[in-house]
Amino acid sequence: MTSTSNLKIKPLYIMKILMEKTDEHHPITVNEIIEELAKYDISAERKSIYSDIELLTSFGIDIICEKGRANKYFVGSRDFELPELKLLVDAVQSSKFITYKKSEQLIKKIERLTSIHEAKELHRQVVVADRIKMMNESIYYNVDEIHKAIQNNKQIKFKYFDYNLDKKIEFRRNGEWYFASPYALTWSDDNYYMIAYYERYNDISNFRVDRMAAIQMVKEERIMCEDTENFNVADYSKKFFRMFSGEMETVKLQVDNSLINVVIDRFGKDIVINKQDDDHFTITVDVVATNTFLGWLFMFGDKVKILSPEHLIDKMKNMIRRVVDLYE
Repeated sequence: MTSTSNLKIKPLYIMKILMEKTDEHHPITVNEIIEELAKYDISAERKSIYSDIELLTSFGIDIICEKGRANKYFVGSRDFELPELKLLVDAVQSSKFITYKKSEQLIKKIERLTSIHEAKELHRQVVVADRIKMMNESIYYNVDEIHKAIQNNKQIKFKYFDYNLDKKIEFRRNGEWYFASPYALTWSDDNYYMIAYYERYNDISNFRVDRMAAIQMVKEERIMCEDTENFNVADYSKKFFRMFSGEMETVKLQVDNSLINVVIDRFGKDIVINKQDDDHFTITVDVVATNTFLGWLFMFGDKVKILSPEHLIDKMKNMIRRVVDLYE
């Protein structure tokens, strides 16, 4: 016998059944809805089902009726279309930032956004070369704590670590607390970074979020540098290579025409391209010219040449000599 409380929420169970069991290719009849309701200890007459479906339609659920000897019903439009859900699943599976465990949890939640039939199409295995998942499961809580600090205009303290040769955690500075004023979070080279003012260096620094531990918001308000009100994360990130901090400088490069896509991918479509000859163009960029930047140039071989500043040319020559000496 159906309880009174179950009868009151019968329309919600019908919505649940339609959302989970139906789509364009899998409609169900009223009799089938009644059978599904019985699994929840709810008995119903056909007439009441029609009334509940009309109620749900008035509420805004897109329930489509296929007319026939036995009318069939299914949910038409949803918040997410199947191709969009596939895109989300692919992004989760291919992301280095999201651990295997969290990937499985997120994909199961994504599957609940469509019918059980279409969810089977989301069981995809995306293989991305050289993509190794993170090991630090606490990164999700780190991100949340940093966001809270930004929203509340507070500084944070945390401990920063590396892995040793035994793959064990070793805290930097003997486990001392780091204090920083977080400005933003950014994703670069498959890693999550916190961009923050770091008082120890009296400058903006970048911290790998997965290498941060024991993050706590403190009572002190954030220290804001000049121009931070107009801080642009995208512009800032373009100037850093793998988010290594250092002195910003203006660098002029000669680039082979074949690398135009690489340049646009790295520096954006607003980069000024100056034709040098039939085979080369030049660009002038503001970057943090660390060894990481030089290494990025190095991988293009003779297709990129530093034209200025002179000290960076010398630095590149020295790097090349050291590499050659290594193989002598």
